[in-house]
Amino acid sequence: MKSRATSVLRWISVQLGRAATYLDKLTHPSSAGSKFIDLAPTEEADKEGVYAEALSFATNNERVFNIALTGPYGSGKSSIIKSFLKRYPRPALNISLAAFVPGVDAASEEVHRQEIERSILQQMLYGADANRLPLSRFKRIRSPGFWSIFKTLFILIGTAATAYLFLNRQAVIGGTFLSPLAVSNWLHLGSIVLVGLFLWMTIHHFYVASFGLSLKSISLRDIEIKPASDAGESILNRHLDEIIYFFQSTDYELVVVEDLDRFNDADIFITLREINSLVNANAGVKRQIRFLYALRDDMFVNTDRTKFFEFIIPVIPIINASNSIDMVLDQGKRLALIERLDRQFLREVSRYLSDLRLITNIFNEYAIYVANLEADDQNLLDANKLLAVLIYKNVYPKDFEDLHRGEGNLANILARHDEFVARSEAAHRSEIAALEQRTVAAERQTPADLRELNQIYAMALIEQLPENVTQINVDGQPWITCRQLPEQDPFEPWISGGRFNYRTMQGYSQQGQLADIEDRVDPRRTYSQRRDEIRGKSDAGKLENQRRIAELRAAC
Repeated sequence: MKSRATSVLRWISVQLGRAATYLDKLTHPSSAGSKFIDLAPTEEADKEGVYAEALSFATNNERVFNIALTGPYGSGKSSIIKSFLKRYPRPALNISLAAFVPGVDAASEEVHRQEIERSILQQMLYGADANRLPLSRFKRIRSPGFWSIFKTLFILIGTAATAYLFLNRQAVIGGTFLSPLAVSNWLHLGSIVLVGLFLWMTIHHFYVASFGLSLKSISLRDIEIKPASDAGESILNRHLDEIIYFFQSTDYELVVVEDLDRFNDADIFITLREINSLVNANAGVKRQIRFLYALRDDMFVNTDRTKFFEFIIPVIPIINASNSIDMVLDQGKRLALIERLDRQFLREVSRYLSDLRLITNIFNEYAIYVANLEADDQNLLDANKLLAVLIYKNVYPKDFEDLHRGEGNLANILARHDEFVARSEAAHRSEIAALEQRTVAAERQTPADLRELNQIYAMALIEQLPENVTQINVDGQPWITCRQLPEQDPFEPWISGGRFNYRTMQGYSQQGQLADIEDRVDPRRTYSQRRDEIRGKSDAGKLENQRRIAELRAAC
């Protein structure tokens, strides 16, 4: 009595909880102004209906058995499939490897193929009701229902009837147990019928249960015998009869396979294609079974995918590195953050965000962090810095986790902060010293201006020319007189020490070789150094040097 009262109270509690949840939804409906957005695939991804039209064509075409929905990660393949299944009139089975296989970095870790195939088989078989697959070798826990209670009651009555016959075995053997064959002898007649049914059901039960028996190994004292093929055999191929029996006993016509491409194993796709062919060729399956795969474009190379799939539907990503700034701004508007965020900062970081779910999750986390770290509605936090940390947390989650233990790349950079500052200060001091030295040297520079400096080097060049030279040129420059030489800009080609041409008063043109003019004039300084010193001597040069020195000292 107490147990029954407890059950009634538990049922009432559950119903009250459901009612409270329903009333909460009515009084607090979700709206577009909510702080949070879920990351689940949306059913409104295919508003134009283009993908639904293509999928409908493929699923209604008798020649199409394997369909590919291709696109990069985050392009919306799952949302398109969800939108299509909402309109799809027939049963569909969804297999997603992300639900069963632990998170894997496909570039650095290899998942054993049998683990992947086991996950596919589990989702396929355990997705159907156990009562639909009574002959399956994969046994599951069944919730007790009406038939379970009826079976238990029948076993008790059958056992009692068998015991009654055993107690009256002499009459049964003597043939008097059924006499007379009249209604008045209902107890004996009913006992015979019940025992017969009981024996039939018992034999039938053991017969069905025998389908779930398999000999995996024989173990003696020091010897164990196992089938040699178990270790490397494909799990899907090993349980092919289970898969065919599954489709014979269920109504599924479409199997959706997602996230299988993350393991970069094309052989599994080949196995699934073979299974699809065998299932459709089986006489016990009275309908056409199609497999729909959501995968990346580069999963198959060259023309392999056109041979593998009978129909391919490309998905155009709604977001990439070039337009992710628009999505970031929309999320900022949702949380009223636009005024607190720097646009240039958003443009720079958005180039690294090409997944809409990632952007959504970053701003969901932002709302939670702000609610916990900002008190009394005061904007105490720098929105740009907080958003930068959350972007780092979502793009590099492992490094962010290591940061709590003082490990990882960012932790190493922070630990070397003083070293970087010291290097920067040393570089700034060195540049300040060079600028100050340049300013002092400019004051000591003998030539008053660039023309005077050019005249000094021009005289050294003319000293190397014959006396009757009237015109000269170098490196294809126009012919000039010796008087025009100090006016040339740039002046460096004339003193570089290369070959030059000259004309004499008689009109003859000849070539000559210039010696190193710069060493002859000043062996300690080049022409370029002396030119910079003269420019620094001017008022504009002094001001520029002083401004740069002030900047460097402020940075120190």
